Parts: sequence; structure tokens; C-alpha cells
Amino acid sequence: MKASQSGRLQRQSSSMGYEDQTDEDYEADVCLILEGSYPYVFGGVSGWTQSLIKMQQHRTFSVVSILPDNKNLQSRYPPPSNLVALHHLFLDRQKKKGKAVPMETAKALSEALLATIQNGRVCDLRALVELLETAHAEHTLDDVMNSPMGWQMVRSMYRASMPQCSFLQYFWAWRSLVGALLAVLQFPLPKARIYHSLSTGYAGILAARAAIELNRPCMVTEHGIYTNERRIEILTADWIADSVDNGFSTSTQKRDVRDMWIGTFENLARICYGASDQIIALTQVSQREQLASGADPARCMIISNGVDVERFSRPAESVGEPTEMIALIGRVVPIKDVLTFIQAVDLLRFEFPHLQAHIVGPFDEDPDYYATCRALLDELGLDAHVCFTGVVKIEEKLQSCSLVVLTSISEGQPLVMMEAGAAGIPCVATDVGGCREILFGTDTENPNLGSGGLITGLVSPNETADAIATLLRDPVLRKRLGSNLQNRIRQHYNARMVDTAYTQLYDRFASNDRNSSTFPDHEVEPSPA
Repeated sequence: MKASQSGRLQRQSSSMGYEDQTDEDYEADVCLILEGSYPYVFGGVSGWTQSLIKMQQHRTFSVVSILPDNKNLQSRYPPPSNLVALHHLFLDRQKKKGKAVPMETAKALSEALLATIQNGRVCDLRALVELLETAHAEHTLDDVMNSPMGWQMVRSMYRASMPQCSFLQYFWAWRSLVGALLAVLQFPLPKARIYHSLSTGYAGILAARAAIELNRPCMVTEHGIYTNERRIEILTADWIADSVDNGFSTSTQKRDVRDMWIGTFENLARICYGASDQIIALTQVSQREQLASGADPARCMIISNGVDVERFSRPAESVGEPTEMIALIGRVVPIKDVLTFIQAVDLLRFEFPHLQAHIVGPFDEDPDYYATCRALLDELGLDAHVCFTGVVKIEEKLQSCSLVVLTSISEGQPLVMMEAGAAGIPCVATDVGGCREILFGTDTENPNLGSGGLITGLVSPNETADAIATLLRDPVLRKRLGSNLQNRIRQHYNARMVDTAYTQLYDRFASNDRNSSTFPDHEVEPSPA
């Protein structure tokens, strides 16, 4: 299958199934919309997407992959036979040269764009989409942004929201943020029966457009709360300058460029929730955050992740064996906080001189962070204890593993903990996302199956080392916790249950247009903090 980099459809051969379609009005049964992942990032949401498509063999899928640019597009997954098209939406697209826009048109489009960004309401996005349809033959949003009215819009928003920060920094941040949104608003929508976004943000806005423009059902599944992940990235980003001087004050009402980015993503999430017929969370924790951000409780549900239990199972007698091999399984990126794991190993190596710590996963996504991790290894002299394995078969790695460690500062519902549990291996994990639910059970687990590991605080090498040491010292405890976790995974996180849940959802929405009487006036105000 060839991928379309321009957004136009590239149809695949009959061996992929497209010519067997009987309804020419639809490119695919389900259009999956993802941001910065499938099929170019290994594991996480990408792995989940590959599994979903393969499990739903009786349906056809298309994918819109939203990416920063068209660099380094090396697929990590072979296309399943029922994936009929892959489209690319590049946020850093080539801007079209602007042309003169009548003041009345520019004013209407500017106001609608501003309302969409600032209010987070579906009705504002609908108004913007309708204006774009009317003006499309003559003008684009690029024209508006390069018009005198666009200049007035950015000036007025700056004065109203954050006059204390540098206008120059504000201006370029605004252009970057709005430019990416323009790419999403002007992207040609593939035709599908159902649109399924795997996050809010830009992917969620594209799904909302499908609901508005095509009157087709749309849903969102959040693997991690997108706004939380973007907030962490924005607050720690070195490409966003701190342009407000707060002096010695520890609390201030002054808003900075970071606040603009965060506020915009929060409003885009509200639009996605408002437009979605089904809002899916993986955990109770995530669902509470969705509700607090304005998701309608009547359209919320939980579908947990799941794994192929038999694939990862290992002989019961091997569980709890006194080996000293531990593993952090995940991408080597800042959000996984690999540095804390390395520092914890440094604290453990004197008590456990034969300790082997494997960091399992791709390390080419963030070369600078990988270099920082390597530098720390050299500084601490840990080459004999820590190794980066790259991508390996997880089920094989787990065969010789005593416990799995997660030091992430943000997670959704980590599949690696379920894979470890299926193998009867306990976990040490930070208290983020669904980690606590996996290890200790949800509020509704009855009877409770017992603890499957230990929880630590964030960015805490000492707590992480103490928890690892507790389990390494006591193989009997390790075996009991591993058995508890294995029972929980078998009963509540089986891949077959996930397949059944999405089969029922897709069946329910596939043959029906959206109920326009409930759209878009079903938006709910966010709960007080």
C-alpha cells in the first residue's frame, strides 16, 4: 500500500481488499485518526491501533496520520490486509501565498476562528466550517491570516489575554499554533462510515469536522489525557521562552505564551468531546478528567486495554524465581523518565551486585534524550548493569524477567504492565494514569484480587529503588504479587473483551447517520476545579 503525503487518496491493490468494497460511497468502514504515532512510532497507541485493525478483520479501515512534517517516515508496522488507505496530514505544511480578502469576509472568518480557539464550543467550529465552505472558492484561512484583519485579530487577542509577555514571542507562537489548526481545517476528509479519533487535540478536531460536515458518527478513545500530556511538554519545552517576569512572586495572574498553548488545547478537547457520539476512556481516573473537562456523562464509557494472555503466559513454576533481571519497557523519551530508572539502579547495585537492568524499546525517537541517558550511565559507571536493548520481542524478554518497572511521569493505561501481568510478573510503577488500577484493581472489582505490585512517587529514584529492592529480596512475595496480577489481567484485561466491545460499538454506529437533534447543543460546561 502506498501512503498519500498530500492528503489525496492512494488506493491499494485488490489483494488489500479495496476493490471488493460494494459501497463506493465509502473509502472504509472506519477512519482512524491519530497524532504523531501510527505507523511510524513503535508501541503504545501505534501497537494498539495495529491490534485493533487486525482483530476487526471483517471491517475495512483507513488511517489519517497527523505528523509535524514529512521527515523520517519509516513505518514500524506492516499494513494489515484490511487497512485500505493511509493518509498524511502534515501540520508544518507549505503555506499558500495569500491574496486580498474583502474586509467583511476576513472579519467573519477571523471572529469565527478566534471564537473556536477561545470558547471550546462545537457551535463555534460549526460556524467556522460553514464560513469556510462559503468562502472556499475564493479564499482560504491562509488568506485571512495574511490579511490586515488577521493582523488585527492577533493584536486584539494579545491585548486581551497576555499583554505582559513579549509580542514578538506571542506572534510567532500564535502563527505556529493557528497554522497547525489551519492544516487540520483545510485537510480533505476521507469518506468513512465511522470516524474514530485516538486523542483530542488536532485529531479530535478532524473527527469533529467529520461529524459537522458529513453528519457521520464519530468517537474518541483517549489512551492518555491529551491535554495533560501536552501540558507537560509545554511546561518543560525549551523552545518556548518564559516572557513574563514575575519577580519574586510565587503566584501571579499574568499569562504567558505557555498559557495560550495549554488553553487552546483544553478548548480543542472540549470541542472534540462535544462533537463525539461516544467518549471512551481506558480508566476511571481518565474518565473523571474527561468529565471535569466538559464531557457529557451520558456519552462516556470505559473500555480498558487488553492483551493476548496466552501469548505472554509463562510456566507457573518460573514465576518468582530468584533472578536479578529487571526491565523498563518503553520508548526512551522524557515522559518515560528513564533517568530516574538509571539512578535507581545506581542505588541498588551494591546490594545486588549481579543486577541486570534492561531498557527495552526504541531509542531513536529523541536522540538528545537518549544521549543524556547514555551520558548518565557513563558518569555513574553503570555499563555493567544497564543496557539498552532496542526493540525486541517482549514475550521473549519477559521469560527471564523478575519484575517490570515504570518510572513514567504520564501514562494512559500501559500495555506493558498488562503484558507483564499476563506473564505473572509484578510491577513497580509511578502513580500515574491507570497504573494504580492495574496493580490494585478498580473500585468495582469484586472480589478484589489483591495487589499486583508496588506504587512509587514521580521522579523519585529512592522510592523506586526501595520498591525494587523489596521485591528482589523476597521471591515468595514476588510470586504472590505476580499471581494476583496475572489473575486480574486474565479476568479484566483480555484482548478478546476489547475486541467484543469495539465490535459492538462499531456495529451500533455503522449503519446510522448521527442524530442531529442532539448535536451540537449537548455540550456540557466543565466542572469546577
